[in-house]
Amino acid sequence: MKVLEAVCQVLEVDPLTIEVNYAFVSPREIHALNQKFRGVDRETDVLSFPDGDINPETKKQFMGDVLICRKVARRQAKEIGHSLAKEITFLQVHGTLHLFGYDHIDPNDEIKMLGLQRKIMALLS
Repeated sequence: MKVLEAVCQVLEVDPLTIEVNYAFVSPREIHALNQKFRGVDRETDVLSFPDGDINPETKKQFMGDVLICRKVARRQAKEIGHSLAKEITFLQVHGTLHLFGYDHIDPNDEIKMLGLQRKIMALLS
């Protein structure tokens, strides 16, 4: 099962009606984007940029972009003790949930988002 399909299954959204763009960026690129859009002067693992427009070619709702820094993901996977593939999958899930409006700033929102991440990751395991 693909990440977007798993997210849609848990969120009860038809995956045939939406699009998400996933891309890898360099540490330098993600640092610059993190600084510009979040005011945080450091590398990060994943950034999400919501959109919501309708793609005129496919007629699907374009949810946005999820950008992942493979170097940071590799470091985190090693620290946590799981594979790079699992870390990247987790970051895709995390970033996609942000596109759907979920966040983890407020403790109650964080609990909800973490629960969704666990459910989705279980589907992908």
